[in-house]
Amino acid sequence: MTPQQVSVIIPALNEAERIEAAIESAWNNDAGEVIVCDGGSSDPTPQIARARRATVVTAPRGRGTQLRAGAITATGSVLLFLHADNRLGDGCFQALCERIDASAQPHACWGGLKQRIEEPGLAYRLLEWGNAIRIRWRGMPFGDQAIFVTRTLYDHVGGFPSVPLMEDVAFSKALRRQSWPMLVDAIVHIDARRWKKRGVLRQTARNWGLQLAHCLGVSETRLEKWYR
Repeated sequence: MTPQQVSVIIPALNEAERIEAAIESAWNNDAGEVIVCDGGSSDPTPQIARARRATVVTAPRGRGTQLRAGAITATGSVLLFLHADNRLGDGCFQALCERIDASAQPHACWGGLKQRIEEPGLAYRLLEWGNAIRIRWRGMPFGDQAIFVTRTLYDHVGGFPSVPLMEDVAFSKALRRQSWPMLVDAIVHIDARRWKKRGVLRQTARNWGLQLAHCLGVSETRLEKWYR
C-alpha cells in the first residue's frame, strides 16, 4: 500500500476560508487524488478547490449525500473522508499504509486518526483523549477523526447512507459489524470553532443529546433541524 492509493474526499459547503488548507494537507501527504464534494456553496469554495488541483463534484446538500457522491468518483484503494475545516498532519498516509500492510486482512481495514484540536487548554486535551478512547473501546470513529476505509469494505457495506446528519454514526456501525476499527498513530488537526462558539461543555452535551436521540429512533431529518 502506498499513499498514492489513497483518495481524500472532502464534503464542503461555504468553506472558502478553510478548504485550501484541507486540500493542501492531503497533497502534502502524497494523496493519489483529492475530491471536494460541494453541496451548493454560494462562496468561492468550488473555484478555490479547482485552483488547488482538486476534483470538484456537486451533490445535494447533506454530508451523507455529498460523501456518497465523492466516493462514487474516487478511484483509490483506500478512501479517507476529511472535514473541510480539518487538515492532515505530516506523515499521515505513510502511517496509515503501514498499519494496513501489517493487518491480517488488509482489504477489510478501516478506522480513524488521532485528533489535535487547535486550541490550548485541558478541556480540549480531554476531548482528544476521550475521542481516541471511543475508537479503541467502542469501535466508533466520528467524521472529524478522518474516517478511512478500504474500497472493498466500503462497497461491501453499501457506503455512506444518504442522510443529512449522523451519517458517520450509521456508517461506523455498519463497518463495525465487519471488523474492529484501527486508531492510526497520525494526527488530524481540528478547527475548534464549534467548541469556541458554544463552549466545550455545551457543545459536548449537544453532541451527546443528538446521539441519544438517534439511538432512540429520532429521524436524521428531524435531528438536522434541531442541529441547525
